Amino acid sequence: MSTYHKTVLLIPTVDAIAPKPGGIYVDCTAGGGDHSAEILRRIGDTGRLIAIDRDPDAIDYLTARFADDPRVTIIHDEYKNIRSILDAHGVGAVDGVIADLGISGRHVDAPERGFSYHFDAPLDMRMSQTGVSARDLVNELDEKTLSRIIFSYGEEKFARSIARNIVSARQKAPIETTFELVEIIKRSMPASRLRGSHPAKRTFQALRIAVNGELEDLGDSVDAMFDCLALHGRLAIITFHSLEDKEVKHRFAAFCRGCICDPSLPQCICGRTPRGKPVFRSVVPDAAEIEENNRARSARLRAVEKIHLTGFLNE
Repeated sequence: MSTYHKTVLLIPTVDAIAPKPGGIYVDCTAGGGDHSAEILRRIGDTGRLIAIDRDPDAIDYLTARFADDPRVTIIHDEYKNIRSILDAHGVGAVDGVIADLGISGRHVDAPERGFSYHFDAPLDMRMSQTGVSARDLVNELDEKTLSRIIFSYGEEKFARSIARNIVSARQKAPIETTFELVEIIKRSMPASRLRGSHPAKRTFQALRIAVNGELEDLGDSVDAMFDCLALHGRLAIITFHSLEDKEVKHRFAAFCRGCICDPSLPQCICGRTPRGKPVFRSVVPDAAEIEENNRARSARLRAVEKIHLTGFLNE
């Protein structure tokens, strides 16, 4: 079977959740199944893996890859629904969960999916291949909303100019392709900004995040993943940009936070104890991995272990 895409931080991620024989594990973004395969290698004949992905192409690939493995249950859904997915399959608490956030190399390398500014293709960017596309956003959103998305999700300082020129261009004809959008973005920037990294990088990231709701449900999704863990179960998440990493870091810190009383009080009255502890603060790819796979350069792995089933002693 051909390679689906180059997996980032493969061994460190699986090491982080420490799979054990007979355990139950969830790969929330199974993709081509490399993380899943490494988990399966470690959990023995009695272990179980739930592999989730929202992309129907990934589901087809996973189904073919693990067709002969009865330990694997493949689910076409979104990781935000992890609790209902586990309930539907008679699974209570699990021993480990991983999530590899962001875009797959498979998406970028498939021109017809419209994720890449390097290929001329229809504007799409939908991981699930359903719902609102990037084309819909650039042709239908008002200038203020477009500017907010590009600035907030792409951290693009020329967001206002880009949004204004998008609205101006679509009054003449709908914006249909990636290269049409790239040209509008280039016209919206000074010549000095056209050197260095690709001028469309931040805007494409912003539209992709908006199309797929990548930040919209992330906090609640991380909470749901952690809540599904058994005692001493572990959650490991790979992020690829500062916005999602900030949210994951914040949620992990909340799991590990104890007393939240006013420091001026003589003693704790909230009864709150940490629900989790860091497995490590963060791991990034080493130089060798980045040399082999340049897309790994922005990846960051965080992991947390559940140490208490509730954060309150009186519950």
